[in-house]
Amino acid sequence: MPAAERLAFLRRLASLGRRFRPLTTDDPHEHTGGADGVRRPLLGYVVHGAGGLHAPSAHVRVVQRVELLAAAGRVDVAQVDAGAWARGTGTVDPDVLLVQRDAVPEADLDAFLARIRATGTRLVAEVDDDFFTDAARERLGRAEYDPGRLRSVTEVVRAAAVTIVSTAALAEAVRGVGGRPVVVGNQVDPRLWTGPVDAGDAREAAVGDVGDTRTVHRVLYAGSRTHSADLALLRPVFDGLVAADGLPVRLEVVGVSDEPADWYDDLPVPDAAGHYPAFVRWLRAHATRWDAAVAPLVDEPFNRSKSDLKFVEYTLLGLPVVLSDVGPYREHAARAVVVPNRTGAWRSAVADAVALGGPTPAADEHVRTQRLIGSDVAWERALGL
Repeated sequence: MPAAERLAFLRRLASLGRRFRPLTTDDPHEHTGGADGVRRPLLGYVVHGAGGLHAPSAHVRVVQRVELLAAAGRVDVAQVDAGAWARGTGTVDPDVLLVQRDAVPEADLDAFLARIRATGTRLVAEVDDDFFTDAARERLGRAEYDPGRLRSVTEVVRAAAVTIVSTAALAEAVRGVGGRPVVVGNQVDPRLWTGPVDAGDAREAAVGDVGDTRTVHRVLYAGSRTHSADLALLRPVFDGLVAADGLPVRLEVVGVSDEPADWYDDLPVPDAAGHYPAFVRWLRAHATRWDAAVAPLVDEPFNRSKSDLKFVEYTLLGLPVVLSDVGPYREHAARAVVVPNRTGAWRSAVADAVALGGPTPAADEHVRTQRLIGSDVAWERALGL
């Protein structure tokens, strides 16, 4: 993420840290076995953040999977401080050490990899974006991504027994720098995304939406602030757009832009929902305010390695989805509306989508049977457990 956004994220972690109990700690008793006395494999994981507070990518790709794997009793887990472990001062001796992205600081990188070699610990890398191709590195450089962080993610990938990625395109990028990729599609936490909406969240959403009537069709676009170019694709799409029932169709953006514009509406995320699990609860509580959702992607090499996570999350919100005919979304042509990045095609698709009332049965079936954590054991196999 850009330097300014990363600093804001870290400040939020510091301010909220006391409010959340850590998932796991670097504790020598984490892997002594359960009540049955059986020693289970110890999975150590290295991610940004601590105390259960992490960036959304860490939650989705690592932390929630680790939580559910431990809850099932198949492994013991501990978050590992990469620097302490590299110096030999950590208190755990993991059987498998999973590193997400650039979570090993460059200052500790050489010592960390030396200890991996000395101990024979199985190292598994996890990446969810292209950090490797020339085009991607140029883009990341423009976003003020530190070259030291790029070195960290690249060297960890080269040293890892396998690198878990979410798409075939990203697997090719990993191979290009000497990595050994395994494709495991993104899955989301059923504890967050299924079941009843929290009653308190629902009451707060209802208060916030007082007076809401269907005098307009709202269309959701949620994402990080790295998607400003994708957002720009939608400006002519929503210019004067009217649905078949005569109601105007208005884009509502959550989190994509620092500088809201008058051609769309911005729904602010409250501070209390800044932490990813709380954000999901907040988003689900507001789902009835939207009639459809969109996931635009500019057709460029970096985006072709992106995952289809928005399709999964929008579907679980109960919304019909319109997707760009780019990279990760092309495989969903039979489940959602997939359109080329042409204004006319998008306008027609969005106007139709707001009348659908929900995702297609094919989308709902696919997501609920294949895209919830626990649907398969591919991730565990990639770890070598």
